[in-house]
Formats: sequence, structure tokens, C-alpha cells
Amino acid sequence: MSGATQLYAIAIGSNRPHGRHGRPPQVVEAAIAELDRLFDLFDAAPIVLNPAHGGAGRDFANSVALIESELKPPEMLKELKALERAFGRRRGRRWGSRVLDLDIIAWTGGRWRERGLTVPHKAAIERGFVINPLATIAPGLLLNGNLTAFHFAHRLARRRPRS
Repeated sequence: MSGATQLYAIAIGSNRPHGRHGRPPQVVEAAIAELDRLFDLFDAAPIVLNPAHGGAGRDFANSVALIESELKPPEMLKELKALERAFGRRRGRRWGSRVLDLDIIAWTGGRWRERGLTVPHKAAIERGFVINPLATIAPGLLLNGNLTAFHFAHRLARRRPRS
């Protein structure tokens, strides 16, 4: 461990079944349980089903978990990638289907930027499947200056066409 405890927002997604854990919603549930085992789980959003983006094919099950850790973002990313591999994730095409996808969305330590890692996650504020679950469990989490998860969820909701 390397310093003060920080709160991390971790996006969780799955759109492929797992031999032991089952369908994508159960994979996300198992990933949340594993994050709880590895770190201190603070909270987790309900699991929601979302249409696939890009060439991912199958629909996704998504959630966001808040975990506490003393790790710095590069160390946390290594842990998350190891967890993905433990669930059977293999390198493949960028928007391909995957058993488990874990991304650091934000942390309470502020901004972090280095090659291959930017926190807060640049695309999170445009993705309802990330922002909406995050806003349910951490509406006041800062993502861009003084703008919060709640702010971006509200902004995305206003953009959606009304039927």
C-alpha cells in the first residue's frame, strides 16, 4: 500500500457468459464480490442491462462500485487488469465482447494522467451506462472541475429524445 486511503469509482461491464459465474449480470455480481474481497467495498450500484456499443455484439450488464484503497491509480489499474484476466478476459479487438471489463472512472485523489491512464476517465461523462449508476451511489463525486456525477447524469438525461 502506498499512502492515504482513497475512494475509487470502478465501472464494471460484461457481455459474455462465464463458465462458473453464468450470464453477464451474474458475472458483474461476482466481480463486485471479488472487489469487496480484494478491497474495501463502499457501495455498488444496481446492475443494469444496456445495448452494446461499437462492435461488441451482445448487450452488456453494467454497474459501478465504490471501493477504498491506498493504491495509486497505476497500481489499481494493474489489480483491475489482473482481475479481468482471472475472469477469463483475453486481449482482443477494442470494442469486442468481453467476460469482464473494469475501468477506473474517478478517484478522490483528484486528477491523474500518464501514458495509458487518465483519471477521471475521459469518456465516462458521455456514457449513461457509467454515469447513471455512478450518480445513484455517489452523486457528489467530482468528475470535471466542480461538476459532479449528478450533473453529468442530468445533462445526459436532458439530451435523450423524449417519446
